[in-house]
Amino acid sequence: MAKGAGLPMFDPTVFDNLKVAIENQVYDLDTIAGQVLVTHRIDRMELAVMARIFAIQFTLVNGAGITAEIRLEASLKDIAAEVLEQSGEKPGCTLRLRFYMPVQDANETCKAIEQQLEALWQPELPPTQTVSFGYGEQPVIYNNEIELHFNRKINEDQMEDLPELIDHMLQSLEALDKLV
Repeated sequence: MAKGAGLPMFDPTVFDNLKVAIENQVYDLDTIAGQVLVTHRIDRMELAVMARIFAIQFTLVNGAGITAEIRLEASLKDIAAEVLEQSGEKPGCTLRLRFYMPVQDANETCKAIEQQLEALWQPELPPTQTVSFGYGEQPVIYNNEIELHFNRKINEDQMEDLPELIDHMLQSLEALDKLV
């Protein structure tokens, strides 16, 4: 009998399947299409709360340096519901979409950002913009972290929506580039 025979095979979770799908599509835009440059990647297990986090950041190759981030999160409750096959629970992940960009005139530019992203995404909630700056910097250039909120979890049922989601991210980067 072969070593390891009879052991159960690892069954990937919803989180794992979505992570791989997102990662593959973004890396294809980087290595094959040459449209984006992947600048950062996180694949973390948060042991303090037993959660999984995956994030991939990228910029347009010919863009103004604005960074987009797709972030996938699964809590202990989400993971346990799936692994333990808890009845009545529908496993899923939280999806967060973020953009990071410099802003000179926060009042004017942030309003334009909100209008552009609401027109492209029609989110359930308006985008949240967190503006900060480095003390003593002259001239003052604000750092703007923009997050789009979705009031529901995603799972493998939304796998076919991922190309459209990533295309919307690219459109968003192009629209935000025009505001820099």
